[in-house]
Amino acid sequence: MAENHAQNRVKLISETRRRFEAEYVTDKSDKYDARDVERLQQDDNWVESYLSWRHNIVDETLKMLDESFQWRKEISVNDLNESSIPRWLLEIGVIYLHGYDKEGNKLFWIRVKYHIKDQKTISDKKKLIAFWLERYAKRENGKPVTVMFDLSETGINSIDMDFVRFIINCFKVYYPKYLSKIVIFDMPWLMNAAFKIVKTWLGPEAVSLLKFTSKNEVQDYVSVEYLPPHMGGTDPFKYSYPPLVDDDFQTPLCENGPITSEDETSSKEDIESDGKETLETISNEEQTPLVKKSNPTESTSKAEENEKVDSKMKAFKKPLSVFKGPLLHISPAEELYFGNTESGEKKTLMVLTNVTKNIVAFKVRTTAPEKYRVKPSNSSCDPGASVDIVVSPHGGLTVSAQDRFLIMAAEMEQSSGTGPAELTQFWKEVPRNKVMEHRLRCHTVESSKPNTLTLKDSAFNMSDKTSEDICLQLSHLLESNRKLEDQVQRCIWFQQLLLSLTMLLLAFVTSFFYLLYS
Repeated sequence: MAENHAQNRVKLISETRRRFEAEYVTDKSDKYDARDVERLQQDDNWVESYLSWRHNIVDETLKMLDESFQWRKEISVNDLNESSIPRWLLEIGVIYLHGYDKEGNKLFWIRVKYHIKDQKTISDKKKLIAFWLERYAKRENGKPVTVMFDLSETGINSIDMDFVRFIINCFKVYYPKYLSKIVIFDMPWLMNAAFKIVKTWLGPEAVSLLKFTSKNEVQDYVSVEYLPPHMGGTDPFKYSYPPLVDDDFQTPLCENGPITSEDETSSKEDIESDGKETLETISNEEQTPLVKKSNPTESTSKAEENEKVDSKMKAFKKPLSVFKGPLLHISPAEELYFGNTESGEKKTLMVLTNVTKNIVAFKVRTTAPEKYRVKPSNSSCDPGASVDIVVSPHGGLTVSAQDRFLIMAAEMEQSSGTGPAELTQFWKEVPRNKVMEHRLRCHTVESSKPNTLTLKDSAFNMSDKTSEDICLQLSHLLESNRKLEDQVQRCIWFQQLLLSLTMLLLAFVTSFFYLLYS
C-alpha cells in the first residue's frame, strides 16, 4: 500500500513538471523567475505541496503554479530582504513571527490595530507579508504556521478587505500547505459582515480553519506562555526592530549542567559531578565534546572520565532516524523523544557526525532556555568523528511540544583553535550563508506501565470523569447561552437604533412639508 502511494506520488510529480514545462514555460521564459522554474524541477516537496492542495488534480495544480509563479516574479519574492521593506513598517510591529501554538506550529502575528488602510502603503505591506512567509518557508520547509489575527483595540480605519484577501490568497495559492489555522481574537461585532465575506474567499474546506476567540477561548489553541498579557497570557515578549525576531532560539541556561539542588531528580553521581562546577569551569569545559573516537594520547584520568560518560551513554537508546546535512549528520532527524516522569527516562540523546574533511564548529540553541540543560552546547567536532549531546529538562519542568532546538554548524579552517575564546570569535565572524541550520521538535513518550487500578477504582474514576464531562458540557452550554443572549441584546439595541433613526427621519420629513406648505 505504502509502495503504491510512493509510486503514485512520483508519477504525479513527474507529470506536473513535464506538463508545466511543455504547456506554460515553453516560449514564455520571461513570464516567471528562472529560479522558481529551476526549483520546481528539483524540489519534490514544493511540487507536492501544490498537488496536495489541489487534491492531486494535475490540471488544477498547473493553474495554481502559473498564478503563484507570476505573483512571485511580480513582487520579486526571491530578492526580498530587509532593505526591500521601509524601515518604519518593520519598526511598528504589525506583522512578525513569534512563539508556538499547542500543536507546535509557529505563530504568525498580524496586529490589526497598527494597520491603517492606505493605498499608498498597501504595496509595501504586501511585500512585508511575502518577506516573512518566504523567510519562514526557506527555514522551515513545509511546516505550517498558525495565523494570529489580533483585532483588539481595532477601529473602523483598520478594516481593509483588500489586505485581508491578499493574506488569504497567500495561503490558498502562493504558500499552499503552510496554513494550520487562523485564530481571530476579540473581533468587534461591526466586523461580522466583513468576515462572512472572508469565509467565501477561503472556500468550504478552509472555513473550518477559522477560530473565533475571546480571552478565555484563545487559550484552547495557544498556551499562556506564548500569549501577551492583553490575551490573558504571561509572555513578556515585546516586538522591537532592529534586529529581526530571531525565531526565539536562545542559548540554553546552565549549558553544562545545573548547580546543586536545581535538579533534585538527578542521580547522586550527577549531582556530585555537576554541582561542584563553577560558572567559570562551565564556560571552559563546555567545549569538550563526548567524542566517540578515542585519542591514544589522552591522560589516564581523562580516559577514566570518558569511560564513566560512555557507561552513562549506554543507558540511552541511540536515535534511529538521521538528517543528512552537508556538514553534519544529525540523529534523530526531526524529533527529540523525552520520557515522562513515570518512565524515569527524562534525558534524551542527540548525535552529531562530522561528514566533512575539516573541523566543524557547532552550537545548540532552544526556544525554552530556562527549561533545558544541553551538554555540550557549544563545541567542535573533528573530521569523521561523532559527538553525543545529552539534553535534559531542569528539575521538574515539563517538556512541551512547542519547544524547539536549533543546531547550527559551520566549517572551521585547519589553523583555527577550538578553545572557548576561539569559538566565540569564530561565531562572531562566520558569514550567515556559511552556517548550516537544522531544527528539532520535542516529543514526550507516554508511559507504558500497566494500570494497577482495581475494577472498583476504575468505576469510581469513570463516574468522576462522567460527572466532570457533564459539568463541562453544562458550562459550555451556559456560555453558549450567554453569548446568544448578548447577540440578542445587540440585535434589540440595533433595532431600537434603527427605529429611532426612522422616527427622526419621519419627523424631519413632516417638518419639511409643514414648512413648505404653510
